[in-house]
Amino acid sequence: MSNTLTTEQPRRIDRRIPSHPSQDGDGVKIQRIHDFGGGLDPFLMLDELGSDRADDYLGGFPPHPHRGIQTLTYVIHGGLTHEDHLGHTSTIRAGDAQWMHTGRGIVHSEMPLTDSHGLHGFQLWLNLAARDKMSPATYRDVRAADMPHLAAEGSELIALGGRWSRDDDDAVEGPLDALAGSAAVAHVRLAEGARLTLSLRSETLAVYVFQGELQVGDESVAASELARLGPGDTLSLASHHGGEALLLAGTPHREPIAHYGPFVMNDTHEIEQALADYRNGTFTQG
Repeated sequence: MSNTLTTEQPRRIDRRIPSHPSQDGDGVKIQRIHDFGGGLDPFLMLDELGSDRADDYLGGFPPHPHRGIQTLTYVIHGGLTHEDHLGHTSTIRAGDAQWMHTGRGIVHSEMPLTDSHGLHGFQLWLNLAARDKMSPATYRDVRAADMPHLAAEGSELIALGGRWSRDDDDAVEGPLDALAGSAAVAHVRLAEGARLTLSLRSETLAVYVFQGELQVGDESVAASELARLGPGDTLSLASHHGGEALLLAGTPHREPIAHYGPFVMNDTHEIEQALADYRNGTFTQG
């Protein structure tokens, strides 16, 4: 009989994606980090909203439709008020998140609020699998107090959704448990000189640094840059001077994507149907 010794493989950066300025909604200035390309299936898009100038964002996102995706909005400073055709009305503030499963169709608005730091937050689009694209729409919000923390000396992970662990005995589950693509999302803070090693075997893994600078694997990543990680078992993060990041992990759908504005389906016929449904008033029925 022989014993096989297994060692964990550290994950290393295989692509870097810099953010770039853009705008959305009613003239809201954003930094677009990821937009459909980049091999981050099931994550379709990631935007950062951040400004201390009210004119950059107060136009907000007036009523508009979605089909075929989930959205996750997370606020660092300021806030957002959500309303939709299903009657949901909710305001999230610093540390809170809102999640929307658009399914076959939802019409909603998001209007920004401000605090002494202005507005800073993120919106993430997740692709729904083909079997779920015409499912009923749902919505929920999650308060900061309901998000578990994974803390060690000088480091803190806030779990929005999915399972995050340093080892099998030190793990937390985020409250958003129905993210498309078995996704997991977390906010990480590292103080000066801190380190954090996570067990992460999901096929898709990305780190977006939005404050300071982090050592991701064996490379340095500055603020406003997303790093996609290659295969492996562990993610190592460190910081010489302090930094913060969003972590995205998930399982690819590997399905075709047809995209037109707020609609994400699998082929152009389904996009044409979504447009027709919206025009004739049947978009949210079913």
